[in-house]
Amino acid sequence: MATTAKQDSAGADAEATMLALVRAGDRRAFEALYHAYHARLSRFLHKLLRRPHVVEEVLNDAMLVVWNRLDTFDGRSRFSTWLFGIAYRQALAALRRLDEPVDDERDEAIDHAASPGAGAEAARVRRGLDAALATLSPTHRAVVELTYFHEFGYREIAAIMDCPPDTVKTRMFHARRHLRAVLPGEPGDWY
Repeated sequence: MATTAKQDSAGADAEATMLALVRAGDRRAFEALYHAYHARLSRFLHKLLRRPHVVEEVLNDAMLVVWNRLDTFDGRSRFSTWLFGIAYRQALAALRRLDEPVDDERDEAIDHAASPGAGAEAARVRRGLDAALATLSPTHRAVVELTYFHEFGYREIAAIMDCPPDTVKTRMFHARRHLRAVLPGEPGDWY
C-alpha cells in the first residue's frame, strides 16, 4: 500500500512538472501530455459520442483548449478531472452540431476483434452492455462511463459535468434503473 502511495505521488509530481513545461510553451511536453491521455479520452469520447469519425476531432479540440488555456487550470481538482470536463463539454457541443445519430458498426467489430483472448461469452456480454449503454442519454452514459470505466468519484464527475454532486447521483440512479430494465441477469454479470 505504501508503494502505491509513493507511485501516485511520483506520478503526480511528474504530471505537475509536465504541466509546468506545457505552460511555458514546451511543445514536446504537450505532445507527451497528449499521448498520456489519448487512450483514456478516446475511450470515453467513443462511448459518449458513438461516432468514431467525431472522436478524434473532439479529442483534438479538447487538447487545443488545454494548450491555449492551461493557465486557467488552478489545481483545485486533479488535472484529469479538468481535462475530462473540457472533453465532455466539447463532446456535448459536437453532439448538438450533428444532424442525426449514426453508429459505425465496423468500429464495433474492430473493438471486439481487438481482444482475441476474450471468450465468446465475454464478447456477448460486452456487446449487450455496449448496446444497453447506447440506449442511455449522453449525460447518463457519461456518468456510468466516468464512474465504472474511468474510476472517477461523484465529486469529480460533478466537476467534469459542471453540475452538483446530487445531480450526478440522480443521473446514476436513473441510468442504473434503465440498465436493470434492459439488461438480463444481475449487475455483477454485466462487466
